[in-house]
Amino acid sequence: MSGTSGVHGGRVRVLIVDDEPGLTELLSVAVTEAGWRPYPAPDGRTALRVARGCAPHAVVLDGMLPDLDGLQVLRRLRYENPRLPVLMLTARDALEHRIDGLAAGADDYVTKPFSLEEVVLRLRGLLRRAGAEETQPDGSALVLGDLMLTEETREVHRDGRPVRLTAKEFELLSLLLSHPRQVLSKAQILDHVWSSSFDGGGNLVEVYISSLRRKIDKGRAPMIHTVRGVGYAIRPPEDGR
Repeated sequence: MSGTSGVHGGRVRVLIVDDEPGLTELLSVAVTEAGWRPYPAPDGRTALRVARGCAPHAVVLDGMLPDLDGLQVLRRLRYENPRLPVLMLTARDALEHRIDGLAAGADDYVTKPFSLEEVVLRLRGLLRRAGAEETQPDGSALVLGDLMLTEETREVHRDGRPVRLTAKEFELLSLLLSHPRQVLSKAQILDHVWSSSFDGGGNLVEVYISSLRRKIDKGRAPMIHTVRGVGYAIRPPEDGR
């Protein structure tokens, strides 16, 4: 989890790990309204992958997950970054689980059902103690799933590993990440990246998309997708499941 203890730029990033889509959505809304950026993950393995990519400042972690046990995820996060604030979600009658979670390194916990206001207040306290709440939005980091692009340093990482891009490939990826899940036409891409619409521009876009796809997606879950007759879109790996 490269650089998780530091600040990559942008809003405070909160990893939300829960397999209940409705609850995850509510938590994401609450986190967004608090001025932070949510990164939801439906299971433990996805959470670990997303954490390597987005370098979260705090984690909201359900104790019961469909694949890895919440405590397993907690221990792996703690191994990568011992100072990462973690707020556990537990069932009201799971006293033993709460004790195990705190022993494994969780900083705090809330029991289900809980109020979103309580979660935000507890997160704010954890972030303040960790010195992360002062992070201000500067738009320098674009993150989607396990892919991170840092404008300030012009660095790209996928699953925590560096990806070397040319200047135009970097601009193309930055444009796609600025419009996640949105389909961009060749004309739009050409206009934004090359500021022109010269003949053969569509082929140029195809060449660069192909090159970018090889570097970003090779050996990994694909993120760059072709929408036939329309254009191209970038989506997090879990969207393709």
